Amino acid sequence: MRRAISIYGLTFSLPLLVWQVLFFVAPLVFLVALSFWTVKNFTMRPDFDPVNWVTMYGKPVFWQAYGITFALAASASVLASLLAFPCSYAIAFKLSDRARRWAVFLMVIPFFTSYLVRVYSWQIFLSDAGIVNVLLGQIGLGPYAMLNTPGATMVGYMTLSLPLVILLQLFSLVFIDRNLIEAAHNMRCGRLRTVFEVVIPSARTGLVIAALFCFILTFGDFVSPVYLGGGDPTTLSILITDTTKSGQQWPRAAVIALTMIGTLLAVAFVAVRFAYAGQAKGARK
Repeated sequence: MRRAISIYGLTFSLPLLVWQVLFFVAPLVFLVALSFWTVKNFTMRPDFDPVNWVTMYGKPVFWQAYGITFALAASASVLASLLAFPCSYAIAFKLSDRARRWAVFLMVIPFFTSYLVRVYSWQIFLSDAGIVNVLLGQIGLGPYAMLNTPGATMVGYMTLSLPLVILLQLFSLVFIDRNLIEAAHNMRCGRLRTVFEVVIPSARTGLVIAALFCFILTFGDFVSPVYLGGGDPTTLSILITDTTKSGQQWPRAAVIALTMIGTLLAVAFVAVRFAYAGQAKGARK
């Protein structure tokens, strides 16, 4: 019986394993190998030479782009979490089951359209003669330079990640034990204190995972920094494009990509460890 269950489990999980190997492990291995190749006369050669790592890590522009990318992604994660929490809280605790289902449906609708199309639509709103500046002009304000700024990039980041952050927070808040909230109210805790001392700690795992997903999506995003931010300041995704256009330096672009992957793995490890830290302690007790 044990052997049959093991064979069944292995067979059932085999497609996922093959998928991971073909579309994640194999490209990652090739990317690592590519980072040690060299380019001479616009031709790549399969040499085992760490010159690409030394060159990229020795450039100030690389570390500047890295810092900007990390700061923008971290800021987007914090901002999206702060903006999403009131919405997810209201949906979880203030709406009926039917209204909650409609709210979830409305959160999913933005994913029906292309992210690039939504970013292009923001150009119409944020341009110097766009809708926002026209409305501000009606009350004697503006025009303000909104497009091709870090603020416009952040708007694109919110367009990409905010609906997902709301959904992830909502799924965490819905499963909070209502008895804990009632007990807090019986102990004369105000609503704000209940949120900070009961709701947020109980939903910490979902809140952290939601912020993590936002960081992952925005850290590697190319569309918003280019089409809304104007490519200035340079992010790592833009630097990859510029590097490949400069003498066909695909190996150096591979160094940047591997650095991004390593950063995301490190951030994900720290975030998941923090998210489940309390549960691990409770299980040991």
